Amino acid sequence: MKHIQIRKPDIKGFFRKIKNLNKEDIKAYRAARKERKRYALEQRRNSAFANKMKPVYSFMNKTALIFHYLLAAVLNFLIEVISRHSLFAAWDYMVGTPKVFLFNTFLIFATFSIVFLVRRRVFARILLSVFWLFIGICNGYLLLKRVTPFNAQDLKVLSDALELTGNYFSPFELILLAIGVAAVVLWVFSMWRRGGQYTGKMHRIISLLGVVFWIGAYVVLTNVAIDNRVVSNYFGNIAFAYEDYGFPYCFTASIFDTGISEPAGYSKDTMRKISNNGDITKSETEMSEDELPNIIFVQLESYFDPTEVEWLHFSEDPTPNLRKMCQEFSSGYFKVPSVGAGTANTEFEVLTGMNMRYFGPGEYPYKTYVKTNTMESAATALESLGYGAEAIHNNGGNFYSRAQVFNHMGFDHFTSKEFMNILQTTPKGWATDDILIPNILESMDTTTQQDFVFTVSVQGHGDYPTEKMIENPEIVVSGVEDEGKRNSWEYYVNEVHEMDKFAGNLIKEIQKRGEPTVVVFYGDHLPTMGLEAKDMKSRYLYNTNYVIWDNIGLKQEDRNVPSYQIMADVFERLDIHSGTVFNYHQQRRQTKNYLSDLELLQYDILYGKQYVYEGSGKPITEGHMVMGVKDTSITDLVSQMDGTYSVYGENFTKQSKIYINGEKQTSTFLNNTRIDLKESKLENGDIIQVDQVGSNNTVFRASGEYEYQDGKLTEVPLTGDEEEPGRNAFVDAYTGDAK
Repeated sequence: MKHIQIRKPDIKGFFRKIKNLNKEDIKAYRAARKERKRYALEQRRNSAFANKMKPVYSFMNKTALIFHYLLAAVLNFLIEVISRHSLFAAWDYMVGTPKVFLFNTFLIFATFSIVFLVRRRVFARILLSVFWLFIGICNGYLLLKRVTPFNAQDLKVLSDALELTGNYFSPFELILLAIGVAAVVLWVFSMWRRGGQYTGKMHRIISLLGVVFWIGAYVVLTNVAIDNRVVSNYFGNIAFAYEDYGFPYCFTASIFDTGISEPAGYSKDTMRKISNNGDITKSETEMSEDELPNIIFVQLESYFDPTEVEWLHFSEDPTPNLRKMCQEFSSGYFKVPSVGAGTANTEFEVLTGMNMRYFGPGEYPYKTYVKTNTMESAATALESLGYGAEAIHNNGGNFYSRAQVFNHMGFDHFTSKEFMNILQTTPKGWATDDILIPNILESMDTTTQQDFVFTVSVQGHGDYPTEKMIENPEIVVSGVEDEGKRNSWEYYVNEVHEMDKFAGNLIKEIQKRGEPTVVVFYGDHLPTMGLEAKDMKSRYLYNTNYVIWDNIGLKQEDRNVPSYQIMADVFERLDIHSGTVFNYHQQRRQTKNYLSDLELLQYDILYGKQYVYEGSGKPITEGHMVMGVKDTSITDLVSQMDGTYSVYGENFTKQSKIYINGEKQTSTFLNNTRIDLKESKLENGDIIQVDQVGSNNTVFRASGEYEYQDGKLTEVPLTGDEEEPGRNAFVDAYTGDAK
């Protein structure tokens, strides 16, 4: 038997060599290493295999464009296999819509023109191939978890999305993902050395012109494809658009095609005619202050009436409260801009009156425009008539940049989950909507005048599990043979049932207040259930449901309303004529050129020269919003026997964090009046503060400062030039100076 002898490493000798190294030794080592590489490369180039392959390489270099297109076609097909989760579905797409497939292949092919700018062409081809496959895999994986495909807007909300990984990915999946990414990165780096280099003469100017030519050719081809309806530049349903027009085109369009392009005929004179010489910028009402009602909008996450699905049956009515309202008050179908996702876009249409059709495909204006620009909204329109404007959402304040967006839209306050003590969650970890009721009432109590309260719920959020998660559901669902789908529908319908209870309880609380009030309930989009138009009674996937409850005797008018018209419709019923776009809807709806002039108006307000404001001035130039409606304060500090501290105060939440001298401390939230500090040490003169902190350590609202002295806290008085703490904290966070 052969013995294997393991050589003992000479560790002492190794360190002795290191210790005695000099510059000459290092230079000699590097020179020898360089020579070994040169020799190995020369041997490889002159090997028998290399000599045999030279004619092949020469032929491939001369016909590289052809091979690039073939490679692009293979990559395009693989991307669609991954995205559609089916080899056969990808094949049907390729042979069923060959023009679309070849168009997407041309896009990938155009990116391969970059290869000719570098010598390491094999590595460049690998890098580009890995890039396309990687984003294709991202799309395919995300489509396993949600209905919305991977698009550029996901990159803009990446930090927010990371907070929700637990809702979509298991720990095992995250580990596999990390291992897979690391393995690919290591392989790509290894190919940098092993891929070889092009040895011929480089023509970089010609290659650069080639890149410009092929990219330009793609732009021209895109316009031709849109004109001939091969593809479209409007994605009413982003999921369907990716299926119809292919992933490469749709993903690229979501990056570069944003905003509103200047429409034909845009001019100062045109805008004067559209604005009726500035008349649509006026704010007026015939109602007295006492007659003006509170206006509450409640956007219900993924809500629609489940009985709209023709083959779905229930053990009892899942929405008895909302159905009763629909029978007694104005209601109808609510046309929304997307299916299965797009909450923020329905929200945008409702608050601004603007139509998403004129924006880029798959765009979220919350991330591309309103995040950094002020614009009028229902908040500014009603504030001009003396209303207070409050926003509420039982999810993170930074999600979809809502803290910044609502500030830019003119809201007075925004209460996000950072200001709520959420005790109840769904089995999938989303906050239940019952927490919204006390926060709506508290928001209405912040002002003595009428209030506009815009509320966004989250309870109905997907995804909807195929395994049974509710042991004894109140609503039993039938009509679905597949057990997994039945479980998903049962989960969803029971969450809708809970949302219906929330709606009923909210109306009861509003009735107790005895104030004139109008409450609008509506769904933002259909749930991610794979519904088709044929499944729906309305035969339309962009319909949810709405109802307008009131206690002021409004006439019942049942009709279908698009989401961008609902605010103008409610205003008109109340004889409120305020807000440029809302006034436009009231004056021009069902008239000639209504939609084309709306596009001109939206462009002028957002991206044009704002001719419409020349006579009246822009309604909002800066935000003034404060996060939350209640101050957080510290009332006492107790030193425990083990040397730790307990901070007592008011209005603490799980997102309350203790800061000592500006540094965040490790703390444990116990309840709304107590937070424990386990590792902190205090000295006389230390300054203590409690802040409401969102994602990315954004400080949304700060308490006053308290000085520690001999075991006691004394509130530090504000100087003359300081504002109230909550306001300062939000401004600091917004300008990037968050703690």
